[in-house]
Amino acid sequence: MNAIASTQNLGRMVIDVTESWGKAWIFLFHIIRGIFSRPFRFHLFMVQMYQIGVNSTLVIALIALFTGAVLAVQGEYTLAKFGATAYTGSAVALSLIRELGPVLTALMVIGRAGSAITAEIGIMRITEQIDALRSMAVDPIRYLMVPRFLAGLIAMPLLAGMSIVLGIFGGYIVGVGLLNLSAGTFMGQIYSAVTLTDIMSGFIKAIVFGFIFGWVSCFKGYNCGFGAVGVNKATTQSVVTASVAVLVIDYFLTSILTRIFLE
Repeated sequence: MNAIASTQNLGRMVIDVTESWGKAWIFLFHIIRGIFSRPFRFHLFMVQMYQIGVNSTLVIALIALFTGAVLAVQGEYTLAKFGATAYTGSAVALSLIRELGPVLTALMVIGRAGSAITAEIGIMRITEQIDALRSMAVDPIRYLMVPRFLAGLIAMPLLAGMSIVLGIFGGYIVGVGLLNLSAGTFMGQIYSAVTLTDIMSGFIKAIVFGFIFGWVSCFKGYNCGFGAVGVNKATTQSVVTASVAVLVIDYFLTSILTRIFLE
């Protein structure tokens, strides 16, 4: 009996996961179709750009400044063992541009704005506001999901770019002001080491992370369970799923982009 029950539980889990994946891809299809459908509510898009982008600038700026500062300290400490402290600037810049800038930005935006989006849509679901939109012949996908999805897709690269610039600035302040590194050498190594390929790699990652952010946050909110428990569970799942997806996909993107650009 235990073997039969275990098999049933396993089968039920596989069916639930498959069904959830199917719903997620159908949901994404409807969002993409809604992007190219009229009417496009520009004012709703701008509201979401403010909520996701502008309201995230302060926390992103703080994280970026101190991340750059830590990279400068650790880079100088490590490179000093090899007599290569002159490369501290390039180490800071490349780390931020290729990896830490896009990844940390995505994780912070997911934690701050992604959870808010999921909770907001989830509350609208359980209070039947989404059903009310349908009763007024308003497509909730185009009205609610499309502006948030597009705002996340556009705001993420902009926030990542700001994060990278401020991170390099933080590294410069610590490296030159506190560690007595040469300002000319610090900036010169950045100019010589950073290429367009590095910038494109970080930009592509930021766009993909914005795509994940919008997709997961909207989907989890739209398909949340009933009551406060359902919204709480959906919000937690949204943050965890999107954060794990960002870290996993970052590895594959790094491998793929490195191969493409090296060739």
